[in-house]
Order: sequence, then C-alpha cells, then structure tokens
Amino acid sequence: MKILKIVTPLILLLTACHKPVKNNNLPFYNTPDFTPVWLNPQDDVYSTVHTIANFSFINQFGNVITNKSTAGKIYVANFFFTACRNICPAMMDNLAKVQDAFANDNRVLILSHSVTPTRDNVDTLFNYATIHHIDGKKWWLLTGSQPAIYKLARQAYFADDATGYNKGADQFLHTENLVLIDQKGRIRGVYNGSLPLEINTLIANIKQLEAEK
Repeated sequence: MKILKIVTPLILLLTACHKPVKNNNLPFYNTPDFTPVWLNPQDDVYSTVHTIANFSFINQFGNVITNKSTAGKIYVANFFFTACRNICPAMMDNLAKVQDAFANDNRVLILSHSVTPTRDNVDTLFNYATIHHIDGKKWWLLTGSQPAIYKLARQAYFADDATGYNKGADQFLHTENLVLIDQKGRIRGVYNGSLPLEINTLIANIKQLEAEK
C-alpha cells in the first residue's frame, strides 16, 4: 500500500508535466533525422520551427520560381533527374497520383528539382514534362545552380536524411524522399516516393493540412 501511495502521485506529476497536444494536426520536422515534434496551437513556439530557406530556380517554362511562388501553398518537394532509370520513374509516376488527386485544387503544388541541372536545362525539362503528362500549372520541374539545389535539398528539406546533411555539391544526391511543406514553408511529413502506400498517406496528409486550423 505504501508503494501505491508513492507511485500514484508520481504518475500524476509526470502526466501533468507531459500534457498531450490536444489537436489532430500533423507534426513538424526540425532536424535531418526527421524526429516528429507535435506543437499545441496555443503555444507561442511557431516562430522557432524550421522553415525552408529562400530559393530561386527556373521551371520547365523558363519562369523564375522562388519561395514567394509557394507562399500560402501546400507543396511536395522531391529530387530527380530526367536520365534516371532507377527510382525516379516510380517516384514520378507516384507523384502523378498526387497531381491527379488535386487536379482542381490550386492550393497544392509539386516541386521536382533536378540533381543534374547542367544536363536538365529548360528544354529538357519541358520535353520530359510533355512526355509524362505533367501539368505545368501545378507541377514545376526545376533547374538552376547545382550547389544551390544540393544545399537546399540537404540542409533545408533534409531530403538526404541525417547522413547527407553536411555533404557537398560534389557528392551525388539520389533520394526517393518526398517532403511535404505547409503553407508557411515548414516540413510536415516525409514519404518514400517509390511506395504506393506512402503516396496514399501523403495524399491523406495533404487533405489533413488543408483542414488544419
């Protein structure tokens, strides 16, 4: 009985110190190991959440795309190259399902960054988009400075996981990760783009973000 009297207050104390977040929102990801962090909407901590750094690239139409182009939008970011014959075809086919799921929803975008931008110029990306029925209003294929793309991929999107965080532009980037970004440029999910079941989860999570308060 004495043990019970000691343990019960301890449990109550621990419960009080670790109040659950009372919402159904998606977690945030602030580190390259993708440790999920749930935040209470009432907490004044959103300013400390990791956000995607400013960027500027060129899409398949030759238009400049920056973080201002995605402001207020939910988007999925990934990294590919047009000559890829390994994981890229499956990943891009799966992303087409995301495109179709939100075909009439202008709140959702897809940004696919080329990891071989010197080869994947505007004309190459335009031809690739045409062959793969990519909707240019919703899905942008991006090229630009390789160091800038690699730095953004590894240190902003954490696309190469923790092992690739400090790698340089001379170390090839090849990842199947899809990264979900919310309306304020914050990471809210990561998915294996080669797996159809992960795509179903991604689509469901995008809808969840749209409903999030």
